[in-house]
Amino acid sequence: MFEYQLHELRHAELVRRAENEWLARHARRTRRTVRRSAANASEERASGSRSRRGQEK
Repeated sequence: MFEYQLHELRHAELVRRAENEWLARHARRTRRTVRRSAANASEERASGSRSRRGQEK
C-alpha cells in the first residue's frame, strides 16, 4: 500500500510539473506573438506614413 501511495504522489507531482512547463511555454509563445504583432503594426504605420510623404513631393 505504501508503494502505491508513493507512486500516486510522484505521478501527481509529475503532472503538476508538466502543466507548469506547458503554461510557461504557452505564456512565452503568447508574449512573443504579441511583441511581433506590435512590431509589425508599428512598421506598417511607419511605412504607410513614408509612402504618403513620398506621394506629396
